[in-house]
Amino acid sequence: MKKNEFVPQIPYGTRDFLPREAKYKRSVESALAALFAKWGYDEVITPTFEYLETLAAGTGDSMDQNMFKFFDKDNHILALRPDMTTPISRVASTRLKENSLPLRLFYLTNVFRYEQAQAGRQCEFYQAGVELLGVPGPAADAEVIALAVQSMLDAGLSNFQISIGQVEFINGIMDESRLSLDQRQEVKYCMVARNLVGLGEILAASGLAGEVQDLLRQIPLLYGREELLEKAYAMVKNPVSRMALDNLSDIYRLLKSYGVQQYVNFDLGIIRDFSYYTGMVFEGYTPGLGFPVCGGGRYDHMLSSFGVECPSTGFALGIERILLALERQGICIPADFRECYVGWREGKLQEAIAEAAKLRHSGRSVELALIAQSREEAEEKQLKHGCKQLIYIE
Repeated sequence: MKKNEFVPQIPYGTRDFLPREAKYKRSVESALAALFAKWGYDEVITPTFEYLETLAAGTGDSMDQNMFKFFDKDNHILALRPDMTTPISRVASTRLKENSLPLRLFYLTNVFRYEQAQAGRQCEFYQAGVELLGVPGPAADAEVIALAVQSMLDAGLSNFQISIGQVEFINGIMDESRLSLDQRQEVKYCMVARNLVGLGEILAASGLAGEVQDLLRQIPLLYGREELLEKAYAMVKNPVSRMALDNLSDIYRLLKSYGVQQYVNFDLGIIRDFSYYTGMVFEGYTPGLGFPVCGGGRYDHMLSSFGVECPSTGFALGIERILLALERQGICIPADFRECYVGWREGKLQEAIAEAAKLRHSGRSVELALIAQSREEAEEKQLKHGCKQLIYIE
């Protein structure tokens, strides 16, 4: 290579999907799209970028610093979408506001957040998800959790757990403790980051009574099966936290009806890293990854930012994280690789074209050689290109 010769690079936090990776990605996405449709959800596609004020209306300050922003020719500030909940809320409150409720919508798309790139998460990453709008209560929450479980199964995973929490459980305790707004934010930040040391330091300096500090310290450790709810119920007296536990109990009862309870446990330290959640929240984990594969929850006030009161719930699943989990667990993804390689000797191109057309018409995937080859050369190309069968015209 010549000195100072230009070598094209891609921006930080982006990646190329090479042919095999792209096929695996498409295979998982196709399975999820079919599943969502089977559950009665309709696909929506929104712009990759929107006005900043629109995206900020839904997410508030929680995502503003992580957005990719730019100007159009009229000096309007635009931003790449950092998630899909806000764009779908905009669509539901404007274009679909006359539709009968509930609205069941799904998406398969890319989103953008300017964060430190890590395994399974770049600055541009791909999500599949659903939003169920217009229904309050545990029935809708149970549906999206059950659908999240089935999504993980249909994507190819079998060893995973969905951990469910309730943001009002923590809010009730903090209301009762009379923490200042700044202290609440510090406590929530430590809980989102699972920073138990930082949480202890904040509580030690808070001036709260010792028993209240002990209770708040225990929240990130409240993790377990159905019996955990009884333990947590005995720990709190305020009505907000108790109603949150009642809500989780009602959801779990319905999840038993779906037959997915073996995939579900409770984690009362989950509050997620978005400020718009108002009730049940959950995250999905699988061995080999130290971060959630999917997550979601209830957000009853999001659409009010667009002038419509509409209770809502949903979840998003990270496509790259699913692919990474499958790879690390040694699970083979069924993908539609080429079935036939059609090779031909000199003077037989027309016959080879006719044979390839016949095979494609019958539904088989075919790669046609474009130059004459010996049978040995055709066999070598067939193997190199990953085709299952050689058809040689001579």
